[in-house]
Order: sequence, then C-alpha cells, then structure tokens
Amino acid sequence: MAMMPKRVKHRKSQRGRIRGNATRGNTVAFGEFGLQSLQGGWVSAATIEAGRIAAQQYIRGEGHLYIRVFPHKSVTSIPLETRMGKGKGEPSYWAAVVKPGTILYELSGVSEEAAKICFARLAHKMPLRVRMVKRQAV
Repeated sequence: MAMMPKRVKHRKSQRGRIRGNATRGNTVAFGEFGLQSLQGGWVSAATIEAGRIAAQQYIRGEGHLYIRVFPHKSVTSIPLETRMGKGKGEPSYWAAVVKPGTILYELSGVSEEAAKICFARLAHKMPLRVRMVKRQAV
C-alpha cells in the first residue's frame, strides 16, 4: 500500500518551489550504497512503492533496503473537462519533495554488483535522474 501521513494539519498544500541542493539527507547513513537524485522534483507515493517492490524482488531477503524519503505533500487535481473557478481540487495523491542530492533508497548486506543491478532497476521507475553512491569512510 502506498505511503501517506497519518494526520496532517492542512489537507491541501501549496505547490511551492524546489530551490538549491539538499543539505540534509544527502549522505548514505544506514546502508553501504545509496540511490541519489540528480534533479529536483516530486516523487509520488506510488512511485516510491513501485521502487520498493522492484528492489525487494531483486534482493530476495538477503540485504536490507532503506527508504529515505516520505510523501508529506498532498497534490490536488481538478476533474477533466471542468470549467475555471470553483476553487482548488481535491487531493489526488501524496508526493515527496526531492531536492538534487537527496538519497532516495539505501542498500546494505549486498555486493556492489548486486547493488548496481538493483539500483538500475529502481532508476527505471524514478521520474528523475539518479545515480548510485557509496558510503564515505569516516
């Protein structure tokens, strides 16, 4: 089932603007390999779930997948062939706001080749350009 918040203060949110690069959530924190966004945009809850399923089917129990983004933004839409006016539409789906540099998914407990193949499958599902990054030695 697609992710969504349990409760929100306001049902309908404004669109906003994605400016600058990610300063938080831009390093691999939980796993050894991460999938990093190279563009800004919205990633819908259904897309996040599709990526999770694709990765889980590939790693098959060995290794661990971490999802680093959560869809907090409600995206509204007006029905087709509706005249102008009559206010803002109803929430149709939830999206995560992603800045360039944000880590979307992380993998641990798998080899680098397996992570590369898994993230290639995930990249096909994503609406933005992504790349695989490795954990930096501290």
